[in-house]
Amino acid sequence: MSRGKHKPTITTERWRFFVEGKVQGVGFRQGCCRRAMDLGLSGWVRNLPDGRVEVQAEGTPMALSELRLWCERGPADARVSQVRPSQLPITGADWFEIRN
Repeated sequence: MSRGKHKPTITTERWRFFVEGKVQGVGFRQGCCRRAMDLGLSGWVRNLPDGRVEVQAEGTPMALSELRLWCERGPADARVSQVRPSQLPITGADWFEIRN
């Protein structure tokens, strides 16, 4: 019997978070970008005209859960009232950025 090398399968997902509350003008996008990069995620974060922040991130389910927890708290001056998650198709992006 031959022994082949078996690579473990890494699950990748993409999620969108709409973050509501006092989340603009408080460093939310910058902090989110830093945290996402620390977690090895790809995607982007941007302010929306209605005062919310939109985050789209791709990576392992565990890293995405950690980013969601960060979004629920946000930076020190933020006051997050709600995070609305939804799953999206994977895009294969390989960096995280702040969008305008």
